[in-house]
Amino acid sequence: MGTSVQVKPLCGVYNENPLSYLVSIDDFNFLVDCGWNDQFDTSLLEPLSRVASTVDAVLLSHSDTLHLGALPYAMKQFGISAPIFATEPVYRLGLLTMYDHYLSRKQVSEFDLFTLDDIDSAFQNIIRLTYSQNYYMSGKGEGIVIAPHAASHLLGGTLWKVTKDGEDVIYAVDFNHRRERHLNGTVLESFVRPSVLITDAYNALLSNQPPKRERDQQFLDAILKTLRADGKILVPVDTAGRVLELLLILDQYWENHHLTYPIFFLTYVSSSTIDYAKSFLEWMGDKIAKSFEHTRDNAFLLKHVTLLINKSELEKVPDGPKIVLASMASLEVGFSHDIFVEWAADSKNLVLFTERGQFGTLARMLQSDPPPKAVKVTMSKRIPLVGEELAAYEEEQNRKRKEEALKATLIKEEESKATLGAELSVGDPMVIDANIKQPSPNATGLLHGAFRDVFIDGFVSPPSSAGPMFPFYENSSEWDDFGEVIDLDDYMRKDEDMEQASMQVGGDLNGKLDEASASLMLDTTPSKVVSSEQTVYVKCSLVYMDFEGRSDGGSIKKILSHVSPLKLVLVHGSAEATEHLKEHCLKNVCPHVYAPQIEESIDVTSDLCAYKVQLSEKLMSNILFKKLGDFEVAWLDAEVENAENGSLSLLPLSTPPPPHKTVLVGDIKMADFKQFLASQGIQVEFAGGALRCGEHVTLRKVGDSSQKGGGNIQHIILEGPLSEEYYKIRDHLYSQFYAF
Repeated sequence: MGTSVQVKPLCGVYNENPLSYLVSIDDFNFLVDCGWNDQFDTSLLEPLSRVASTVDAVLLSHSDTLHLGALPYAMKQFGISAPIFATEPVYRLGLLTMYDHYLSRKQVSEFDLFTLDDIDSAFQNIIRLTYSQNYYMSGKGEGIVIAPHAASHLLGGTLWKVTKDGEDVIYAVDFNHRRERHLNGTVLESFVRPSVLITDAYNALLSNQPPKRERDQQFLDAILKTLRADGKILVPVDTAGRVLELLLILDQYWENHHLTYPIFFLTYVSSSTIDYAKSFLEWMGDKIAKSFEHTRDNAFLLKHVTLLINKSELEKVPDGPKIVLASMASLEVGFSHDIFVEWAADSKNLVLFTERGQFGTLARMLQSDPPPKAVKVTMSKRIPLVGEELAAYEEEQNRKRKEEALKATLIKEEESKATLGAELSVGDPMVIDANIKQPSPNATGLLHGAFRDVFIDGFVSPPSSAGPMFPFYENSSEWDDFGEVIDLDDYMRKDEDMEQASMQVGGDLNGKLDEASASLMLDTTPSKVVSSEQTVYVKCSLVYMDFEGRSDGGSIKKILSHVSPLKLVLVHGSAEATEHLKEHCLKNVCPHVYAPQIEESIDVTSDLCAYKVQLSEKLMSNILFKKLGDFEVAWLDAEVENAENGSLSLLPLSTPPPPHKTVLVGDIKMADFKQFLASQGIQVEFAGGALRCGEHVTLRKVGDSSQKGGGNIQHIILEGPLSEEYYKIRDHLYSQFYAF
């Protein structure tokens, strides 16, 4: 049998909930994504809590909360301590996303599911990989190789390829085949016939996406119409994901058309987000990278966008038409929530949604058809404590500090007594009388407690940690033959400590936060949250345009047909979309399609039989290898024999090998072959999808329609009358392959 592969969904199947799946490869358990929703609903994490202790490694695919939002909570509450893998942008932008969510929640509630320290602790040990970089697992995962590849949904977004014994398991959710301003298309189509493909059905029912240029123009037209009517525009966005594409669209259009309407990007970490984006050009599309190479012009200088980190800065801006891109996209909390409440009652204003809101959120409610005319919202804010409340708070804090100090003192005393007792139980060779006598309590009124040990025979005090005049606690050190043992960790500076040491305010790249955000975190002023409910009458315009950066249903089906996996697992999508894509794939992609339920473990082990064999030295000496790209290949005829250690061994044939048909190994690109023929003096051109060679010979590639999935096996057909020209071109064609 092939490599054992088990898939168990923990969240995000037959619905649009966050993504989290347990993928087991030969008993090595990968937690693939660790998502949470914007409401931070702990009930969604119950399946994860039951398997957390078995997780051997964590793979993160994207930097938004749907893919990594539960990581700090899971590591703290469930004890996940496995190594975590992600790309550099997912690590950096994911960290900023979690900071922004925490600060937004903390301003309107006593949020205690995780802290900033929990976020730092979860992210500090992430192992960062580059695209196509192979990472070889060790220990329990020996033989497993993981590699990230471009998904092109968010910056640094990843398709994970996990390989063992030549079999590939591909995890590909939220991918985008279309090239955009800051990202190239996905590389998923470069994978052919993997053993297992895990993908999502989120957009399976979405079809007829408009061309990118038409979509962008509709977006800009809606914005300009509102601005020219003296209206304001709110665009609820994520912290550091799809908002980068929107900022580029606006900034470039404003530059090309010399517009002066103000554009604001408002999150707690907006400056840091853009600073990191400036440094991630190598992760972006070819156009941005080449532009920087030739002109040193960084696309994310954003000449027409003002970065804000506090709503008070926006309130200082003169009233008038403006665009504000503010987090959160769900409108549940954050700056976008407060701005919506203020602007919704004005019919001149526009709220422009660029992604579907999560279920149960205010954004999803406003995107319904027809939208509600009024909504109830909760307005919360944090205010400083004053008067009796402040006095009561300080009194409680003083009481807690005294309790902690008392506990620390008691612990020290217990440690001192334990150390003293252990030392007195051992005789000191320098004491004259080995039998230490304790004097009567009536001998002196000074003898009590731990200080009796100073009055002993021989006038030598035992080496105790207690002194007669004041407590002294010796910091004992370990010693060896060379002296005091040095703990190297005391002298090492971790990367994270160096980052903190070099942090500068004002959105410096080495820092993680903006000045205002950092001061907000360090603000210890006693405060409380006050809330009130109010009804908001929605008179402003509500428009939804798809800028999610995901492939549509038609494209997904074509890509899956091209990849044609041996087994397909569908996750993350509504029940209707999942069943629709499952039915299509059963007919057109592969016969093994699975759509498991939550905590339903499915076995998707390959039906292929793979064996490990040893090649004998005698056999190896007779093999003639040929170079094929980065590999060497050879045709082999051998006999299989059981070795003494139970493994299989290949030996030379005892009889002459049977003849076999010639096998051509390799691939040919028509454009390259055209150039080769031209270099040989043959007139060649493309016509009607075929390569016309000379006067009478035509060369074309044709897919084998009998193969399910289509397009995986292609035949090269050489057409024309048998002539000297025909045989000459055929010889040139054969020369492009390796013949066995």
